Amino acid sequence: MKSKIVISVIVILPFLATTPLFAQEKQAKSPKCGWQKEIVGGLNLNQTSFDNWAQGGENSFAWQVNLNLKFVNDQEKTTWSNSGKFSYGQTKSGKEESRKSIDEIKLESVLRYKFGTYANPYVAVTAETQFTAGYDYGTNPRKQISAFLDPGYFRQSVGIGYQPPNNIVKTRLGVALKQTITHNYPSPYADDPKTKKIEKIKSEIGAESVTDVSWKISENIIFTSKLELFSGLKALDETDVNWDNVFTAKISKYFNVNFNVKLFYDKDISKQRQLKQSLAMGLTCSFL
Repeated sequence: MKSKIVISVIVILPFLATTPLFAQEKQAKSPKCGWQKEIVGGLNLNQTSFDNWAQGGENSFAWQVNLNLKFVNDQEKTTWSNSGKFSYGQTKSGKEESRKSIDEIKLESVLRYKFGTYANPYVAVTAETQFTAGYDYGTNPRKQISAFLDPGYFRQSVGIGYQPPNNIVKTRLGVALKQTITHNYPSPYADDPKTKKIEKIKSEIGAESVTDVSWKISENIIFTSKLELFSGLKALDETDVNWDNVFTAKISKYFNVNFNVKLFYDKDISKQRQLKQSLAMGLTCSFL
């Protein structure tokens, strides 16, 4: 029964794009053929300092750098979309050493063939990892639990993509191969605890669903969301979820406020869902 529910959810998701909410948006004009390029960078800073402050408190400093890239080659019969997300930041409180607050590298490439309809076949490749080492600060001394490409996640997929004329939502559904690669930290990312051998590479085949939303709520507020679902054929009732949501409010030409909520679930890593939330204001600059 659980597997049937999961399959139904994945199949239904692509058709959510036809909801009345999005249908009310004006139809966007078709982009011209050729490359469309966009590079947007951001820097967020937060600092607090105390000197003879009777109410108490600790000095703190936090910084975060974001870089988002998008390169799209739109032709008469094909669309090749490439995107990259790079984020890194650290915080320091009191006498404690600096600790990273965010660390993400994500790349995606999707080639879509146009049949002249809203539903078209695609092939896609995605990769995800981090820049620097990650630590468990619950132990003394701290314990390293991850590093660059340790783990690294890679996925290749083929299927059908759907994009209505409003250009707010686009979604795709297909068959995917997923690899989790580790080196020094196979557990809990790639190792199978049921076997005596330590596996450093885990390969899975299953169903993939990816839904992107880019909704301009008002003149100065934009909501973007990316929902990725993956269900391996060996366990269709265990769906991996990666859901990243960002509200961006434009204060001026170069200053934005960003509210980010990310939900992550992978039973192999943790039996409980993981949730990350951040609110930041900083400098934003477009390079292309």
